[in-house]
Amino acid sequence: MMRRKLMLTVLLGITGICSYGQGEYDVSKIPAGLTENAAIVIRNQEMVYEVKGLGSARQDYKTAVTILNKKGEGASNMYEYYDKFSNVYNLKATLYDEKGIKIKEYRSSDFKDRSAVSDGTLYSDSRIKFMEFLYASFPYTVEYSYSVDYNGILNYPSWNPASSWAMAVEKSSYTFKVPKSFSFKHLSSKGLKTDSTEVKDMKQYRWSCAAVPALVYEPMSAGLKGVNPWVMVAPNQFEYDNTKANIEDWTKLGSWLYQLSSGSQVLPEAAKLKIQLLIKDAKSPKEKIKILYRHLQENTRYVGVQLGIGGYTPIVAEKVSTVNYGDCKGLSNYMKAMLQEAGIKSNLVVIGSGMPSLNRKYASMNQANHMILCVPLEKDTTWLECTSSYDPTGFIGNDNSGRTVLLVTEQGGKLVETPLLKPSGNYLKRNTRVELNEEGNAAIQIDAQYANAQYEDNIGLMLIEPVNQRKNIMNSLGIPNMEITSVKYTQPDKDLPLLNENISLKSSQLLTGGGGKLFLTLNLLNRQENTLTPIENRKTPFAVSYGYLDEDEVIYTIPKGFKVEFIPKDIVIESEFGKYTTKVVAKDNTLIYTRTKSIINKQYPAEKYNEYVAFHKKLYQADKQKSILAKIE
Repeated sequence: MMRRKLMLTVLLGITGICSYGQGEYDVSKIPAGLTENAAIVIRNQEMVYEVKGLGSARQDYKTAVTILNKKGEGASNMYEYYDKFSNVYNLKATLYDEKGIKIKEYRSSDFKDRSAVSDGTLYSDSRIKFMEFLYASFPYTVEYSYSVDYNGILNYPSWNPASSWAMAVEKSSYTFKVPKSFSFKHLSSKGLKTDSTEVKDMKQYRWSCAAVPALVYEPMSAGLKGVNPWVMVAPNQFEYDNTKANIEDWTKLGSWLYQLSSGSQVLPEAAKLKIQLLIKDAKSPKEKIKILYRHLQENTRYVGVQLGIGGYTPIVAEKVSTVNYGDCKGLSNYMKAMLQEAGIKSNLVVIGSGMPSLNRKYASMNQANHMILCVPLEKDTTWLECTSSYDPTGFIGNDNSGRTVLLVTEQGGKLVETPLLKPSGNYLKRNTRVELNEEGNAAIQIDAQYANAQYEDNIGLMLIEPVNQRKNIMNSLGIPNMEITSVKYTQPDKDLPLLNENISLKSSQLLTGGGGKLFLTLNLLNRQENTLTPIENRKTPFAVSYGYLDEDEVIYTIPKGFKVEFIPKDIVIESEFGKYTTKVVAKDNTLIYTRTKSIINKQYPAEKYNEYVAFHKKLYQADKQKSILAKIE
């Protein structure tokens, strides 16, 4: 619901004055088609944003939200952030019952005000005005409004009225007013009409929608923007904290960011001497990068700094060297300064970590949330995530992989791509040996290696306490009646994203059967879960978060007095979503089970989802393969 949100906290004792008659927000007035699948209905929403100057604007916002049931309760939490560049006022709220009869009114003095500093942030001037309705009788309606004056602008507000699942919209509009002499840019959802008029020296744009039905949650969804209305608006020029910028394109936006960081890479003499001492025996630029990156990780920590333009300007390297902390900008800039002292050039990089790639044709400040460092060398390029204390040199994680990002250079911004983590590189290679006896007891040894994205998913196991390691293993492996003997996690090379796992354990319930026969489920550790169900008329595209390759080999030692009576046939399942194979071989007194599973990461259209579900079901069935052992007569 746009970025306007107001978190309203007030336990409502029903002490308001009730009047008789049907009110404007009577729930029975909502068209039946909008209550279907809905927990929330936006009855009316109006946002008017008027640009008055490069750094000044006013916004007036009003909405009425009907909460149909407990699932929609969070939508009555309303809040508005502000800082020294904005002022929130004229806050009003009214609570209505199911018939639309007014229960209680609230004024500005009823709203609470507190700091909005998040965990890990040392400095921030962000605050929040909020109130929270906790009304026990559903359905009910909350109407609220407020105004905001801005005296510094980086972005213009977006419009996204149907922003979540189970949310319907009766009507919503966004009116954007701007002086004729100002230029701006906007993007909108497919087919959305733009109404524009001119009044004196102002130009007015209006977008609206009505009767938007609620959507049922769809697993693996790539988002609602493909089906619901939305608008993004951004300035081409702005003024913020005594700084003016032109961001008509990414080149100019990058030039502004370069100016903000220019001259901030000066280090104190003691730090320079330390750097020279650290790299004195290094034989290549690559080795120098590794040494200095390790020094950064071992001697600094992440702390957020979000004060005015300081939210976009790195802390100077000299200060980071002294206090040993900084945010993503400060730490990246500090690493840049150290490399500069070592004679190695690098560039700050603006990226949307975990967000979509930057839109190449639409430059704006709200598409990124993070900064990393790029070190271009003669034969290759090294990317550095400077906020991590354990990532190997050059590993920037799955959330930063394969993204279009902005390289901040002396010549301006340059759009480039970060390295893509391919499925074959995100691997799990695991060898498991299982010693079985005739009672069904087993001694199990697991030796595995995780790489890249799978390393990132599991490195936390090496960093937590042993008791928590064991709890995690007990919950994740799913081996019946399991007793862990030993656990060990190691990172064999700190410069490579590889994690080794070694687990010894015992189990007493791996085999089932009777009448002289034992049944053994061959895939011991990595079975496909059957959690997906088909969706008829799915609305949104879906995406696989990352591609990967799992390679498992399980070697079973057959119990004494038993022989292999049956082994399943080889299986090959292949589709556009990936490939799966299994093979079982009986050799001497062992059964060798091998399984590979390769999943491709990409976004797929909605109509492909049921095919993906069918692919998963085939894998689920294949992972239930059993072998039969028979008693030797």
